[in-house]
This record gives sequence, C-alpha cells and structure tokens, in this order.
Amino acid sequence: MEENYLITIKGTMEQDGKSDTVELMTRGSLVHKDNAYYIIYKETEATGYEGCTTTVKVADDARKVSMLRFGKVPSQLIIEKGTRHLCHYETGYGAISLGVAADVIEHQLGDQGGKLKFSYTLDSGAENFISRNLVDISVDPLPAQPQ
Repeated sequence: MEENYLITIKGTMEQDGKSDTVELMTRGSLVHKDNAYYIIYKETEATGYEGCTTTVKVADDARKVSMLRFGKVPSQLIIEKGTRHLCHYETGYGAISLGVAADVIEHQLGDQGGKLKFSYTLDSGAENFISRNLVDISVDPLPAQPQ
C-alpha cells in the first residue's frame, strides 16, 4: 500500500453543550473501487491505537460511510443516511455496542484527493443520547518522491 497522500482528520465531539476537537495528520492511501472511495491509514501512538490500520469507506453516492479499524483493537462504525446501526466498538477497556445515526455525509473525492465530511449521533444502544460527532477529512496528494 503506497502512502502517497497526506490525510488530515479533524474530529469534534459535542456533548452536554460542550465540544472537544482533535486533529490528526498522517500519511495514507486513497483508493477508488467498486463504487466507493477508501481512505486507509495506520494508527499511531498518539491515537492510542498503535498497531491498527483504519479504513474509511464512503460510497460514491454519499449514502454510507464505514469506519473499520483492524488490528489489536478492532471496531466498526457504520454511518448511513436514514438508518440507525448498532455497531461493535472496542475501546481498549472492553467492547461496547453503540447506536449510530447519520446527520450529514458529503464528499468531493477524486483521483487527486479531496474532502469527506460527515456527522453522526451516538447512543448507548438503549437509545440514550451520548454525543454528536463531526468528522472532516482532507486527502491531499504528497509530492512525488524522487526515485
């Protein structure tokens, strides 16, 4: 997998009238296949998931985003317009089930990178609201490396 893109991920969690934003910049890949874009990057010590690889898959029609983490702390979140999904999420302290419902999914991705923006609400599975989460991802091609 060629890590020929700079991936910038800005995540904001809104909870109890307060918001908290974190930003991550890393190298990764962008692949288009089977009517979807795949943004793939390795987690680092800074995220707490070192040794894991995360894939963010967005459908061409922007109806669905899947966030899949592979490795020692696997998880998946499925964010789909018009559907609430119950997702398995590994926290490092144990597994939990979360209800996930999409607010917004938009992307302008192409061969030269682009942007993906989505937001979703999380609930405890018993439908108790936990937070609203906003994610902005920029995918920018890195300069070609000299051979």
